[in-house]
Amino acid sequence: MNENGIPGGDGARNAAENEFLARRFESHRSHLRAVAYRMLGSGAEADDAVQEAWFRLSRSDTRQVENLGGWLTTVVGRVCLDMLRSRKSRAEEPLETTDRVADAAVAGPEQDALLADSVGVALLVVLETLSPAERLAFVLHDLFAVPYEEVGDIVGRSPVAARQLASRARRRVQGADVPDRDLARQREVVNAFLAAAREGDFEALVELLDPDVVARTDVGVTSGAQGVARGAASFAHFAYVARPALVGGATGLAVFLEDRLDRTLAFTFVRDRIAVIEIVTDPERVAALDVELV
Repeated sequence: MNENGIPGGDGARNAAENEFLARRFESHRSHLRAVAYRMLGSGAEADDAVQEAWFRLSRSDTRQVENLGGWLTTVVGRVCLDMLRSRKSRAEEPLETTDRVADAAVAGPEQDALLADSVGVALLVVLETLSPAERLAFVLHDLFAVPYEEVGDIVGRSPVAARQLASRARRRVQGADVPDRDLARQREVVNAFLAAAREGDFEALVELLDPDVVARTDVGVTSGAQGVARGAASFAHFAYVARPALVGGATGLAVFLEDRLDRTLAFTFVRDRIAVIEIVTDPERVAALDVELV
């Protein structure tokens, strides 16, 4: 077992294969932990779920698996579903409790993803209102863009039924009590984020980010303050042309290149820290956004 808790695997693999498999797994660890944490609301349980995913990977023949990240996300989803069902059957509370609540998102279809991500960090607010299947559908689809077909496979339902599960969960989450947004304070945090990105100040970026922050782009998801800070540090060349804006009513940034809106960043917050960064670069999606410079 190495320093990350990864055992050497079974005897069917040689040392080189084990090392290669472990490196691939480690490249997905932060994402898998983010999925598990938002499913379970407990860091300790999330670590257990990720560890179980490694054990299952080490015992499986994945040579024909083209998308290892998707395969592992599915495994973690199934592990979390089993843990949630076991917890419900014992009427137990999660291992950790928190009173963290997320900032309210502005109502409207364009805000669904932001709403989902913001409450993902503070999922315990509505933990007991969601069934295990509802929560899994909501977290995997709305937070991590897992297709309904794959969600349905995990919960043993059709894609249509998985969509309905996520929709019910979303309605309950939208009805949860959350505090009013402090847009002035949010703008201060974003301005500090922008200054730190321009200067490449990694430590300042980490301080502005929630430990379980999620940055989502058109091509993927980055989870955790360290990973997101590294990505933000590479944003410096865009940071100099970014302008404060409201993106779909949320505190954000608009990046213009040659007088053309190139991309947007929308932020959600937990306790004055950035919990979610929604980055849109696809021209069609950018054009459809309601962007107001401030």
